[in-house]
Amino acid sequence: MPPRKSRRSSLPQVRQGPSSDDAHAIVYLKRHPDDDPSETSPGREFLRKVCPPGVRAKFNAVLNAVAAAPPKRFAGGGAWEAMHGDMTGWFEVRRDGPGRRHYRLFCLLDYEAEGQDKPLLVVIDGRDKPFRTELSQADYNAVRALGDEYRRRNPRSIS
Repeated sequence: MPPRKSRRSSLPQVRQGPSSDDAHAIVYLKRHPDDDPSETSPGREFLRKVCPPGVRAKFNAVLNAVAAAPPKRFAGGGAWEAMHGDMTGWFEVRRDGPGRRHYRLFCLLDYEAEGQDKPLLVVIDGRDKPFRTELSQADYNAVRALGDEYRRRNPRSIS
């Protein structure tokens, strides 16, 4: 005689919101008019104004692959890295460009954004640096400040 199924195991699970197992939507922080009257999008501007076209294309390819994987399952060989220390909770997309210049995108994962049916992979800002150098503490502080600005509002200020 086959084992009996319990009534409890046959009930469907109720989802409470986006899951880290879902594909993510790629969005960009859009500065709020209270913080920046020009409503800039630092991550998008970094890609458009600082990154050479080939680096920009590589960033977009990594972002799309990470968002589809989803992020916790992405094995990108150093292209997508969880950060540590003061930057715990942040993720960095790494690409190198001409002259061995290093380009970095700083991202957050958001599962609490109101009005969103998918979790968000949020591009907050970017930085570049010469080969074999480190970003300054001021650079990291500026990135974290933008992340704090992003989290202060829900619904989120995104583009």
